[in-house]
Amino acid sequence: MNTFRTGMLLAALTALFMGLGYMLGGGIGVVIAFLFAAGTNLFAYWNSDKMVLKMYRAQEVDENHGSGAVRRYATMVRQLAMNAEIPQPKVYIIENPQPNAFATGRNPQNAAVAATTGLLRILNERELAGVMAHELAHVKNRDTLTMTVTATIAGAITMLANFALFFGGNRNNAGGIIGAIAIMIFAPMAAALVQMAISRGREYEADRIGAEICGHPEWLASALAKISAGAAQIPNDTAERHPETGQLMIINPLTTGGRDKLFSTHPDTQNRIDALMAMTSGYDRVKLDPDGPSPFETTRKGPWG
Repeated sequence: MNTFRTGMLLAALTALFMGLGYMLGGGIGVVIAFLFAAGTNLFAYWNSDKMVLKMYRAQEVDENHGSGAVRRYATMVRQLAMNAEIPQPKVYIIENPQPNAFATGRNPQNAAVAATTGLLRILNERELAGVMAHELAHVKNRDTLTMTVTATIAGAITMLANFALFFGGNRNNAGGIIGAIAIMIFAPMAAALVQMAISRGREYEADRIGAEICGHPEWLASALAKISAGAAQIPNDTAERHPETGQLMIINPLTTGGRDKLFSTHPDTQNRIDALMAMTSGYDRVKLDPDGPSPFETTRKGPWG
């Protein structure tokens, strides 16, 4: 059902883009809009992962190099990927004090996950496992590609609308100049709403599947509470300069608090925590001491299954 909803929202976003192309240039405008969307999405398909990792100055790590915490983090991702039955993604560290994480890549075979040093600093290993399971759920669901496409189309709609407002467009259509101007003003707002609706839906789904991957919904619930509090206190300068990347993060790096606001790319954190804790009744698990021995230190296979 969530996949169907996402498909419908993507279709609406595409129709909005094509409609704006028609308002800007009539039938020719539709063709130009279609070609532009195809070209930008093709570029994003092949390059978006490299661009965002470079933007955040992410450094690739593995199980054989770095501090003990970094090596355990890389080992953890390998184990969780095995449990999710997807290829092991590349693992990155971002030198940033704000606790956060994201996944990127056009498909599970070309995926990467990244965590900030701030995240590794404040989470215990169970909580970190919950976060990385969430990111691997995005990879498994191919959300990284979905969100790249939506961000690209939404950005193109904004660009076309700005172009139309400054340079004029095909205003001889039904509704005349008033209708044309109204569409050019409200199209970017509508695109943002659709983009954010898709993003919020995918976050809830990744929480659910991430909990299944690690087998402990409470691990992610605990992590979300810590990350939300940390992100509210510590700014992320890179995200502020590139707000279009905010939707990739597990917690919105730009805004904090409140309900599922109209223009929020992420659901309210407490809503997500409540949904995760509601899942715990379906798991025959014993909640482990968060300060006890790490399951990633005592076994190579991990505690799932």
